Amino acid sequence: MKSNGFDWFKLDNAAKIFPGQNSNSWSNVFRIGVELKEEVDPEILEKALNRTLERMPSFNVRIRKGFFWYFFEKNPNQAAVSPDIKNLCYRVNFKENKGFLFRMYYYGKRISVDIYHAISDGYGNVVFVSTVVAEYLRLKGHNIPASGVILDLNDKPTKSETEDAYNRFASSKVKYNRRDKPVYHAVGTKAGEHMCNYTVGIMSFQQVHALCKRYQVTVTEFFAAMLMDIHYQKQKAEQVKKPREVSVQIPVNLRKFYPTDTLRNFVLCLRVKMNPNMGDYTFEQILKLVSLQLRLANDEKEVNSMMTQNLKIEKNPFTKYIPLGIKNLGVAITFLLTGEQTTSALISNIGPVSLPGEMKEHIEKYMFFTGPGKLNGARCGVITFDDKLVFTFSNCYQESDIEREFFTRLVKMGIHVKIESNRE
Repeated sequence: MKSNGFDWFKLDNAAKIFPGQNSNSWSNVFRIGVELKEEVDPEILEKALNRTLERMPSFNVRIRKGFFWYFFEKNPNQAAVSPDIKNLCYRVNFKENKGFLFRMYYYGKRISVDIYHAISDGYGNVVFVSTVVAEYLRLKGHNIPASGVILDLNDKPTKSETEDAYNRFASSKVKYNRRDKPVYHAVGTKAGEHMCNYTVGIMSFQQVHALCKRYQVTVTEFFAAMLMDIHYQKQKAEQVKKPREVSVQIPVNLRKFYPTDTLRNFVLCLRVKMNPNMGDYTFEQILKLVSLQLRLANDEKEVNSMMTQNLKIEKNPFTKYIPLGIKNLGVAITFLLTGEQTTSALISNIGPVSLPGEMKEHIEKYMFFTGPGKLNGARCGVITFDDKLVFTFSNCYQESDIEREFFTRLVKMGIHVKIESNRE
């Protein structure tokens, strides 16, 4: 490994803010789960995990403190797998789990990975988990080729897989202006520290796609508009004198704009919003508003301006050489004052998972869980495998009215939904 230059890594531009936000009340951890068609053998799974880590050095790391910045270094330990737990996506502790920044679990037919966002984004973690599962199936005697999101374990890791793509592609000369302000939040009774209520809706992608086609919008636009309308109606029922804006945050995979095979973070978060003070809105009007805003913002030149602005903060000579302790304090204060204050809900759609045909017959479904928020009761993950679209709610509150309304609306629109939950 040393000859390949994978003994240590700088944190990428997106990752740099996460250590300073890491606290008992906030999780930058998300989960990818894969459900097989047979019971999981934990011994074979652990062997597959460690074989995969040799191929994917950016996951085989622990975090270290420098004087000015955190950095990753190669983890010399063997990773372990554990029985699954109820409080998924709980906070990462840098000194636990032999220093690894992910936790791999098994339960029945299910394999899950909770991963610290500083390592990678949703796409990178799908590649990681899928490659582990492919090797697990090989060790079980199945012939699984490397294609789609499955890496070839016989290949050597490349520098491009571990690059900071933000730093490579940011080139805009236009300053991006942020105009975010505090928005409406549907608050409730807190579920408790490190606890989160998860509700999963499993449905046919073809049914959802046909519904969205009738409205002439994408799946992400449709779901975002649903979340916006539910929050809009909820605030309207509260009859406040001056309602706040409703905003939905949507992470966008930048790999669709730029040629990179990085497995680290390469996403930017866009926001769509509506102002209830401008008058009453129907769902169709909200859907049009969301679609227009997202298509305008989801443009290469727009996202490059955002990306470049983020890098300017990192490379500013004044902030660059501020001691790490002061940086962490600044990040914590900034997050306290902004953070979720500017978003009512979040929806992250990874999209379809591409697997070789020989592997598909062993997989039942994929799942994607975002970590719980501090204010938002609707942090949503979407992932599709074959015709199964799985939509998950991560809710830091005990109340379940938002997710109940969301899935009820889908059923009324003709979508068949199967519900799973970790609630009692």
